[in-house]
Amino acid sequence: MKIILNNREEILNTTKGNLTINELLKLKKFSFTRLVVKINSKLIKRENFDSASFQENDNVEIIHMISGG
Repeated sequence: MKIILNNREEILNTTKGNLTINELLKLKKFSFTRLVVKINSKLIKRENFDSASFQENDNVEIIHMISGG
């Protein structure tokens, strides 16, 4: 499956027609707890990560929230 992930073309090794956000996070081994996710510029709430899915050629943005001082 080919998507745009964080402004880069990414080919995901999967035979599924669509993936959920949580499946993508596991596949890419993203472990940050504070994430903002958008699919085609639409903000996805954390409680929907198991049900929100994307398909081939979708634009997915995963932003790590970092704090500091």
